Amino acid sequence: MIAKRTSRLAILVALPAALALAVGASSQAAAEGTGAFQINLAQLNDSGSKGTAMLSLQGNRLTVKIESEGLVPGQPSAQHLHGSTDGHDFHCPDASDDTDGDGVLNNTEATVDYGDINISLTTKGPTDMKSGLAVDRMPVADAQGKVSYERTLSVSQAVVDHIKDLHIVQHGIDRNGNNKYDFDGAGKSELDPKLPQEATAPTNCGEVQGAAVGSIPVGGVETGTGPSEEQGVPVAMMGAGGVAFVAITGALAVARRRKTAPVTGRTGSAA
Repeated sequence: MIAKRTSRLAILVALPAALALAVGASSQAAAEGTGAFQINLAQLNDSGSKGTAMLSLQGNRLTVKIESEGLVPGQPSAQHLHGSTDGHDFHCPDASDDTDGDGVLNNTEATVDYGDINISLTTKGPTDMKSGLAVDRMPVADAQGKVSYERTLSVSQAVVDHIKDLHIVQHGIDRNGNNKYDFDGAGKSELDPKLPQEATAPTNCGEVQGAAVGSIPVGGVETGTGPSEEQGVPVAMMGAGGVAFVAITGALAVARRRKTAPVTGRTGSAA
């Protein structure tokens, strides 16, 4: 009985302290504007495009890394952080948002779901909404249709506070399969008639999956999965909250050892 009471006491003492530690560390990280967030990009418009992006915050400095594939070879891929920093709930669209039924989900139709441009992910120069169609400053897919992008930007406190409400969209499709943007594939863009619809229609989209999930996978693109787990514990807990997990599991281990340890000082074996 004494061993059981001692084990319960150990758990009860460790649990509040561990949880307080996790909450405190998480609050400190949020206040300091730090954290890493993964985004898995999934195809739109049957493009076959996919990818993985990482958003890393250090204060008001945001580093964006993207590795994607299935884009139009040799063509610029406009890309942006879409969403809201004022509490609106936006998300990635699907084929049902093609309201005019022409078989192409254009940017105007999709914006209803993923919101306006918050940051234009250009390779250089301005990153505001006005740079949304600056195709001359957007990354260009290589001969295999892959894009590798990295840039560190200064962002507003609103972006820091609402980073989990934002998501990445890449643009550019090839409806007629000729490996270039042209007007024959889907006509003119509703955003700018001087551009083909193929150049501005979204090719993929992804939402933030979790915090502190590590770096972009080396040797390939991972898609279609959320945060991985370690022994049943979400990865988000393995950063600051990992200390709490270790403390709790340590208490449970002590309890198990005490429960199974033989009782000495009297005749007979342990019950």
